[in-house]
Amino acid sequence: MNKKVLFFAMFVAAATAVQAKVRLPHMISDNMVIQQQTDVRLWGWTKAGKKVTATVSWSGQKAEVKADKQGRWLLAVQSPKASYEPLSITFDDGDGKVTINNVLAGEVWVCAGQSNMEMPVKGFGMCPVKDYNHHVVDAVNSKGVRSLKIPSIMSSKPLDDANCEWRPCSPKTVGEFSATGYFFARLLSRTLDIPVGIIEANKGGTRVESWLTKENLEKYTSDPTDSVAICQKWPEWDYHRSLLWGNGTFNPILNYTVKGIIYYQGCSNVGDPGDQYSQRLKLLVEQWRSQFKLGEIPFYFVQIAPWAYDDGNVNAISGALLREQQFKAAQQIPNSSLVCTNDLVYPYEYSQIHPAQKQGVGERLAFTALNRDYGYETIQYKSSSYKDMTIKNDTVFIHTQDNYWCDAPFEQMQGFEVAGEDRVFYPAEAKHFWQTGGGYWDEAIAITSPHVKKPVAVRYCFKNFQLGNVKNGGNLPLFPFRTDNW
Repeated sequence: MNKKVLFFAMFVAAATAVQAKVRLPHMISDNMVIQQQTDVRLWGWTKAGKKVTATVSWSGQKAEVKADKQGRWLLAVQSPKASYEPLSITFDDGDGKVTINNVLAGEVWVCAGQSNMEMPVKGFGMCPVKDYNHHVVDAVNSKGVRSLKIPSIMSSKPLDDANCEWRPCSPKTVGEFSATGYFFARLLSRTLDIPVGIIEANKGGTRVESWLTKENLEKYTSDPTDSVAICQKWPEWDYHRSLLWGNGTFNPILNYTVKGIIYYQGCSNVGDPGDQYSQRLKLLVEQWRSQFKLGEIPFYFVQIAPWAYDDGNVNAISGALLREQQFKAAQQIPNSSLVCTNDLVYPYEYSQIHPAQKQGVGERLAFTALNRDYGYETIQYKSSSYKDMTIKNDTVFIHTQDNYWCDAPFEQMQGFEVAGEDRVFYPAEAKHFWQTGGGYWDEAIAITSPHVKKPVAVRYCFKNFQLGNVKNGGNLPLFPFRTDNW
């Protein structure tokens, strides 16, 4: 055999050997974070019918499974307690081993939604994140935080892999992390002193329908599910397209074992009629929980911030109606909680759809998780909300709930309006009210206006863009509300 033939034979043999090795999805790779102390799913592809063995470094445990007719396989291994000790996992299908290194056990959360979740720490064009340089410098203290960004792509069919890689946090990498996701993970990691991984599966401009499956779209909506029809309906605003984003950007992560989901979306659904948004968001959460097969995992989401919807009309209420729908959804979705952001917008940001104060958003999500999932019961994570009202003469007395025994500020409350039977709202004066007697104690917010002698309804920040200043004992803002249904 001459040298050229010999070299070619060796090359083919080597290439065949490489191709024969078990193949893993991109997200099962070096630097990954696995959910601690649970059965962690691992999966991939090989030749049909071949046996795949996974061996873990922390216990020597071996898990085996036989690939199906399409060469797909999935197995589970018991993960260790969270720590910063680098771990490894070796996969072997008999034709070659593949080992992934620098794996950490910790907590894993999905960061889903549209552009305010996608917005990186370095910001978007003309949309900065407050204190960016400080966060870059501080990133040296967040070595336990890692991020996996799923490329935002559309697909007519559900994809089972995505071209991505895990990124350990550092001053060089943190700018690319989701800002909301990073501040969420940073606070969790530092409080719990364990690694935290975030999986960023989101796309700016998407509607809630963008993430629903074909089956759910056909059963519960009138959205098209044929890819040609979808593209014809949204020829230019591709980010509004239904189905395709879920297939391409979310489906690849559904085998991964996660703790829960944080979600920031809703702007593109402003204008939806009736209760449509709350119903479809509830449907989406049910869908994702069913697809992840991890039970009723936590779902914590963000109320859309004030913004001048309706072509810049700050006084219109289409944005307020969507916030109301999000509030209703939080009451309907089990194991969920809603974060209010009415105070995390500067007055000059009325035309800025991406507010700069992302640290507060992420940290409020983290406060929620720390209280509800990690035993930090003294953390006050709930915003106060409207409870009931009574009317006496020209004064409306509003009671709130989840206020942690405090409605602040002490003076000059702002954001209230009051209307009479003519349904015309006027700015109102609001102040604290206390009444005692006969063992009875009543604390309320007393609301009046010289223009309304016989009030019938009250609103608080119920406009596209209106910033109030009422907060509770946890320094968290009062949810915008209305007592009418006009």
